[in-house]
Amino acid sequence: QVQLVESGGGLVQAGGSLRLSCAASGRTSSIYRVGWFRQAPGKERESVAAINWSGINSYYADSVKGRFTISRVSDKNAVNLEMNSLKPDDTAVYFCAAAGAKRGYDDWGQGTQVTVSA
Repeated sequence: QVQLVESGGGLVQAGGSLRLSCAASGRTSSIYRVGWFRQAPGKERESVAAINWSGINSYYADSVKGRFTISRVSDKNAVNLEMNSLKPDDTAVYFCAAAGAKRGYDDWGQGTQVTVSA
């Protein structure tokens, strides 16, 4: 079991930046990849970005490509999501999740609210 805690959400104006952090604990040796997801009220949860636990190889949704950067913090059991050029459409609750090599995203954080005002 992996425990995940997100932090860094808040209110920002369009064009601004936020950095989210996902801190992992527990059986971190079982983690193969960490993903960031978001969900706005009344909408389906969508994948935003993902990165291998090694910090090498990453994925971005087309909607955030070129604006968001996912990274593994080398000296910590954590993954960051740096969000730049934020848009009102980025407003959502952001979750991080961990997946093992033989399993899907079974461990999820509690989420952190990101609100982008026009």
